[in-house]
Amino acid sequence: MLAVGVMIWLGSEFMFFSGLFAAFFTIRANAKVWPPPGTHLDTVQAAIFTVVLLASSPTMQVAVWAQENGQFKKARNWIIVSIVLGAAFLANQAYEWKTLPFRPRTNAYGSLFYIMTGLHGLHVLLGLVAMIALLGRLAGSKRDPGETAVVQAVSYYWHFVDIVWIGLFSALFLLS
Repeated sequence: MLAVGVMIWLGSEFMFFSGLFAAFFTIRANAKVWPPPGTHLDTVQAAIFTVVLLASSPTMQVAVWAQENGQFKKARNWIIVSIVLGAAFLANQAYEWKTLPFRPRTNAYGSLFYIMTGLHGLHVLLGLVAMIALLGRLAGSKRDPGETAVVQAVSYYWHFVDIVWIGLFSALFLLS
């Protein structure tokens, strides 16, 4: 049941981000110049940290497989790797926000950039919190029957966050 509930919830999250993409592409289509002058982005740095974030998906999946096979220490270790990769991505995003030559109030692109990356960053943060909670759940020697479903549900969420970033990176950094 948990997996079904998570899938339904992720469907609503998909619609939420679809609305953001719709706003982005609508505004972009009606702009004379896109992105506006002065909105330079470091695409190379963003690409590097995109790879960092995307690398956290296979590490999370390895953690799921380890947990399913009763290898709880291995599962915890792979979750820690996923947390470190996700935290590195968030740290880069914070650095990027601090050093960008534009702000949300600068223009429509700035508003969309900060809203879209900020909401995604919030989702990454929530995923990291969920993984930290998993570490606590997997720490004890006592197992419970719902443990596997919880680990799988967190992995579904994490994979979703990574997939959304592919779309955001493409729209904000490559297609602009």
